[in-house]
Amino acid sequence: MKTPWYKEPWAWLVFFLPFSAVVAGIATFIIANNDPDDLVVGDYYKKGKAINLQLSKIKHAQKLGMRFSLKLIDNELVVVPTGIEKTFPLLNVNFYHPTQEEKDFYLALTPDGNGHFRHQFEQSISGKWKLTIAPFENHWKIDSTITLPQSEFIEIKPTPSAAN
Repeated sequence: MKTPWYKEPWAWLVFFLPFSAVVAGIATFIIANNDPDDLVVGDYYKKGKAINLQLSKIKHAQKLGMRFSLKLIDNELVVVPTGIEKTFPLLNVNFYHPTQEEKDFYLALTPDGNGHFRHQFEQSISGKWKLTIAPFENHWKIDSTITLPQSEFIEIKPTPSAAN
């Protein structure tokens, strides 16, 4: 006496495994198309050339002896030039969050009477940040990774080996 195929448990096991793989593949395809990841670098070659240009700017800052001290306390950012005795009419300061692009921001700072660059934030800024300091002319640049807030001054100096 033979039983019908649909009453055999082994038949369902044999059908279930490939069917679950097909369902998982379709679900993965739908998720990947509805929420694609951001492309990190679209044109590798141009990005590589830009990195070399940025490294030359960092090396130029190192040659000039550019150094800054920075602190952030009570939502007030203070940047003090400590390298060479030169006044800057404007400093471009970029803050890049390591994981959340929407938190990135830019400051154009002008010096006060003492030559210090100050900015008062409306909300607290905390966490790890990639910091870039450059002059208005953009002929040199300093990159650094910092953790905010900082109650004591930290030194920001050009290091070409740490740049990426």
